[in-house]
Amino acid sequence: MKLVSFLRLGEVTFGVEKNHGIIDLGERLKNKMRTKSIIELLNTDLMPLEEDLENLSPDYSFSDITFLPVIPDPGKILCIGLNYEKHRIETKREESGYPTIFARFSDSQVAHNQYLVKPNASDRFDFEGELAVIIGKGGRNIQEKDAMNHIAGYSCYNDGSIRDWQKHTSQFVPGKNFPKTGAFGPGMVLRQSISDYRKLKIQTRLNNEVVQDACLDQLIFDIPRLIAYCSSFNCLSVGDVIVTGTPGGVGDRRDPPLYLKEGDDIEVEISEVGLLKNHVINESSL
Repeated sequence: MKLVSFLRLGEVTFGVEKNHGIIDLGERLKNKMRTKSIIELLNTDLMPLEEDLENLSPDYSFSDITFLPVIPDPGKILCIGLNYEKHRIETKREESGYPTIFARFSDSQVAHNQYLVKPNASDRFDFEGELAVIIGKGGRNIQEKDAMNHIAGYSCYNDGSIRDWQKHTSQFVPGKNFPKTGAFGPGMVLRQSISDYRKLKIQTRLNNEVVQDACLDQLIFDIPRLIAYCSSFNCLSVGDVIVTGTPGGVGDRRDPPLYLKEGDDIEVEISEVGLLKNHVINESSL
C-alpha cells in the first residue's frame, strides 16, 4: 500500500494509490477524523489495511490530481551525507565514526511530476537519488534494536544540490535549500510492505541514462543506526523525515562534471518503493 499527499481542486488531502488512480482517504475518513494529512493519520488508529481497500475503486485518476511531497510540511528533514563508500571516496572525504548530518527545509521541496528549478545563482545543480525514511512513532534515545518499529514507511528522494554554494564553507545547508531543488515522492510505502530494506535497489537516471546504481545494503550507517543517532541529539516526531544518503556517481565528481540544466528529465527509482520523476527548468523561466 502506498500513501500519497495531493491537491484536488485546490484542497490538500491524502489517499492511497490503486490501479493507477487515487482513493481519497481524506474525504472518506472526514466523518471519523478532521485531518487532511498523512502525519495526522499516522497519529491515529485509523490506518487503513489493504483488505479494507480491496473493494474500493479509485476516486481520481493521476491526471485529476496534483501530487504533493509525501509529507508536505515535516517538522524535520535530516539528511545524511557521505553514507555510501563509493560516494565518500569520490568526494575524497575521510572516514568517520558518526553520520554526517545536515538539514533541509520543507519549503525547498517539490513533488513527483513537478518542476525542479535550477537557480539563477549557479550552474552547478546536481542530482542525488536517495531513500527517505518517514518516522511513524516518535521518541528520544531510541535503541537500534527498536528503531525499525519507529518507521512508518519509505519513499524516493532527490536531494538536489547547488554544489558551489554547498562548498562556500564546511556547512552544507546553503547548497541544499534553494527553492524547489529537492524532490520527494511520489508516495510512501508502508514499512510492513518491505521485507528487508537492505535488498532494495536504487537507481538515478538522467534523460534515461543511468547515472547512479546501488543497493541499500551498501549504506555505511544503516537505518537503525541513523534513527538511534538522530534521536540521541533530538526528539524525533511523527512525520519527520530522514534522507539516508546518495550513492556514488554524482555529477559534480564526474570528468567532465554533469550538472542538471533546463530541459533535463531526472528520475529516482527504488525497487518496491516507487519512481520519482521531475523535469528541470531555469528559475528565470518561472
